[in-house]
Amino acid sequence: MAVPKSKITRSRRNMRRAHDALVAENPNECGNCGELKRPHHVCPSCGHYNEREVVAQAAEIDLDEDAA
Repeated sequence: MAVPKSKITRSRRNMRRAHDALVAENPNECGNCGELKRPHHVCPSCGHYNEREVVAQAAEIDLDEDAA
């Protein structure tokens, strides 16, 4: 069984865990609608990325009642 030869001090233990902290997200404002969105991602509210529409929203698409 592995047993440490000597005690690990609080300082050394905490240095090992220094990179484990959570970081807050960095939201950006959408250039089209002004909602907050994740950087380098498509805006979930309007479907635009880099001032272009890349995802059509469900409200804009006409669906036939018979086709569904």
